[in-house]
Amino acid sequence: MTQQAVAAQGLALRAVTAALQGNDRVGIAVSGGGDSMALLCLAQQAAAPLGCKLAVATVDHGLRAGSASEAADVARYCAAQGLPHDTLLWEHGPVCGNLQAAARDARYGLLAAWARAREIPTVLLGHTLDDQAETFLMRLGREAGLDGLSGMARQFARNGVQWHRPLLDTTRAKLRDTLISAGLGWSDDPSNEDHRFDRIKARTALQALGPLGIDAAGLGRVMSQLQDARDALRHAVHRVAVQAIRQDYGALVIDWPALEAEPPEILRRCMVSALVWVSGAPYPSRREDLALVIAAMADEGQKTLSGCIVKRQGQAVRIMREHRAVRDLVTRTDAIWDHHWRLDGPHASALHIGALGEAGLRNCPDWRATGLPRAMLLASPAIWEDQRLVAAPLAGHGTEWTARIVADFHDMPVSH
Repeated sequence: MTQQAVAAQGLALRAVTAALQGNDRVGIAVSGGGDSMALLCLAQQAAAPLGCKLAVATVDHGLRAGSASEAADVARYCAAQGLPHDTLLWEHGPVCGNLQAAARDARYGLLAAWARAREIPTVLLGHTLDDQAETFLMRLGREAGLDGLSGMARQFARNGVQWHRPLLDTTRAKLRDTLISAGLGWSDDPSNEDHRFDRIKARTALQALGPLGIDAAGLGRVMSQLQDARDALRHAVHRVAVQAIRQDYGALVIDWPALEAEPPEILRRCMVSALVWVSGAPYPSRREDLALVIAAMADEGQKTLSGCIVKRQGQAVRIMREHRAVRDLVTRTDAIWDHHWRLDGPHASALHIGALGEAGLRNCPDWRATGLPRAMLLASPAIWEDQRLVAAPLAGHGTEWTARIVADFHDMPVSH
């Protein structure tokens, strides 16, 4: 290996080591391709000194003839290395719409279920600097804003699992150097040559941009600067949100004149964060839809967006859950309801949590004494036995049950 290749391998090894530190067990997602095989190789080097145990999973999407053979190759390698390995099969019929997006969502779902079942809190992914640069170009084509152009996150939570991408500073070519020096092979996915897919188009475009001095390393440095700007903006948004937004049970109350005095992007991001927290939505609302809601707050009025009611009264804007969004949501009494609510009381298998609704509110004659808006109470959690209302903590009905929020608004990451 050249001196440059050795330095690159050392950088990648340090990044993988940092991702493993503090974990007793870590999962590695390995497709059999060069990137993920290199990740596994580096993780093996890093894990032993740390006393960290590795487990490996391969998702077989079942979309082409060779996928089962590639998963079997990974299984054989892991067996020879004494590593536990599972092949996770995506069972599906015809896939409509965006095939790569559907496959990605299925992959995360299968890996998360695998990790949770084996009590593995963290899973490492083999995305590289090349993947990051390709993502930048694809998002640029979709006219993404600052957050989108900042690239893929190095760490994130999804489906109850922590995910790490420790190789985002390492190129695909350098990772293959690592495998070659270790005498290891890998499988090449033929879909990586299929120009029907946006990622392959972006890969081809990146090669074409080379004569202009635009390459993965350069785009990586650009994204690093954008990440710094994004983080500074998020810090400013959090500071404003702490001052201008207060939590009121499952709703948020905004000091509208204070928020309106901020720059438009600060205001927009605060509203996005508020709507994401109240609704529990995985993604923010479309910019155009949110702009209409913000414009409507110039006067006293009401709008709905993302399963929330946004209502201005005087100097305050209240964002609360819309009953229609939760009217069919039913869970066990010991489960979290609508992303936020934990109910404490005499749990029983015959009981369930559901929205209070009109029928329930009629059984709460003292609800006005709570001081909470009627619309907010309609979407509040209640304890039911079949169609009989047992308790409605927010509406003042029943003394054996209480309701509490499990995640504070000001503790959540700032949304984009």
